[in-house]
Amino acid sequence: MGVRECPALLLLLSLLLPPLGLPALGAPPRLICDSRVLERYILEAREAENVTMGCAEGCSFGENVTVPDTKVNFYSWKRMEVEQQAVEVWQGLALLSEAILQGQALLANSSQPSETLRLHVDKAVSSLRSLTSLLRALGAQVWLCPGTLRHAASAAPLRTFAVDTLCKLFRIYSNFLRGKLKLYTGEACRRGDR
Repeated sequence: MGVRECPALLLLLSLLLPPLGLPALGAPPRLICDSRVLERYILEAREAENVTMGCAEGCSFGENVTVPDTKVNFYSWKRMEVEQQAVEVWQGLALLSEAILQGQALLANSSQPSETLRLHVDKAVSSLRSLTSLLRALGAQVWLCPGTLRHAASAAPLRTFAVDTLCKLFRIYSNFLRGKLKLYTGEACRRGDR
């Protein structure tokens, strides 16, 4: 009995392999290098940002959430080693994931959460998980392993700041995807780094 004869086994393997850091069967290992893939995530982030721009009630957290600074000095970025870029992107992605999850929890605890807001936050959680998997398939996580980052000591600590509304959180999320993540994936894909 081959894999083609047992689609349930193929489905099970495709669900179990990515959480273990292994590439999914049949999935292109460099899917993130297709610009349309990243553009879809950017579009979803922009939609969420636009939806939350007009809301006042239910969009405030009541506490601050830490997010990465999304400003990019293009001169410095281009001079960075791809390993340093990877570290900055992974740290930013991890911080954004924590912030979105915190926003999701705060939204769930609010008295009247909008179904539309909840949908966009849930989509963001799912998108960040997918982006993490796509970056793993690109091989970016190897730069985070001890001993593999040559310039860890010279890497500047991730700059952060606090936001207190969903609108600001989604603006940062959108800017991060359009900025640092897009720059990094473009360079990593161009170089063929894995």
